[in-house]
Amino acid sequence: MGRPSRYSDEFRRDAVALYRASEGRHTFAAVAREIGVNHETLRNWVRAADAEPASAEQALNADERSDLARLRKAEPGVAGRKGDPAPGSGLFRTGDEVRARRWDFISTHAAEFGIQRLCEVLGVARSGYYAWRAGARARADRAAAEAALVREIRAVHQETRGACGVPRVHAELRAQGRVVNRKRIARLMREHGIIGRHLSKRCRTTIPDMTAPPAPDLIGRDFTAPAPDTRWVGDITYLPIGGSWMYLATVIDLHSRRLVGWSLADHMRTGLVADALEAAVAARGGRVCGVIFHSDRGSQYGSAEFARLCRRHGVRRSMGKVGSSYDNAVAESFFASLKRELMPGVRWASRHQARLEVFRWISFYNLRRRHSTLGYLSPIQFEQQPAATRKITLAA
Repeated sequence: MGRPSRYSDEFRRDAVALYRASEGRHTFAAVAREIGVNHETLRNWVRAADAEPASAEQALNADERSDLARLRKAEPGVAGRKGDPAPGSGLFRTGDEVRARRWDFISTHAAEFGIQRLCEVLGVARSGYYAWRAGARARADRAAAEAALVREIRAVHQETRGACGVPRVHAELRAQGRVVNRKRIARLMREHGIIGRHLSKRCRTTIPDMTAPPAPDLIGRDFTAPAPDTRWVGDITYLPIGGSWMYLATVIDLHSRRLVGWSLADHMRTGLVADALEAAVAARGGRVCGVIFHSDRGSQYGSAEFARLCRRHGVRRSMGKVGSSYDNAVAESFFASLKRELMPGVRWASRHQARLEVFRWISFYNLRRRHSTLGYLSPIQFEQQPAATRKITLAA
């Protein structure tokens, strides 16, 4: 009997769909690198899917293909159907603004009136003007260096679809070997209108079952873990799709903040959270006995079906208080990041389009998104460090 796969069926389907959506523009290696799998593994998944007869769910209709085409043509961080220019494009150009600086005025009119006379009229010292003129080359070099830095900032900002603010742009540039002051980055981003995304209000998805016996709180708002697979947290959030909703269930490892399991569906039944937990167990090789899984008191997590699933895998259930988001702050923080970075300005017209974009963002989150509580490493980078070097104190 072969070793069980670390990837759930849902993960494999989403990976195949992401490769097919590229329509040959990206290689197996490029897509595999984006989602963190081996390129031959992805190739085998696509071959297996091609050998199967297409189902109604797998086949894209004309509207969905049109949605994907608009999505690919949109600039990073700009929703489909919108004609907004990309940040830094050539649409808005610098005009001939009036410049009131005295040194510039003197330099412009020196041949006509003479430097001495202009300095006397303006009440400035000639030595000051000559010192300013001597620094012209240094100012030009500094302006060129800042223009180059702005281009690097824009590249990082656009690569994350406009999600990154100053801290993560700074961390990404430092990781690329660019030594630059964080305040300088903040100033340039402010001057050039480069802004990370902000979160809008969220909607309530937790519906407690008052008849189900609650599990004890084994976390107590201590969102740290000494090693992987000792403490997990999970929750459900909503995603607007056209005139309906889809729901995302998550399982996050508190040690590394890695999203080890998730499931996306058009319902909030117990099967949604059960699929997310099964995906997490598979991702960890099927051996998670003793791990604590903490959640809110939603009816899905309090159901007998979910309790049986936890017992089968040796997972210890833990629940916070009713109506207290602080008791599950890490899960809430993850959803805040997802909605702030992925959803503003985007209106998904189909579930297929939403699933691809969520899958792509989750892969980016685990592999590349720098986490402030991990010393600006990504969750997978943090897990790959030797255990002796993990000295960072995690906080919600």
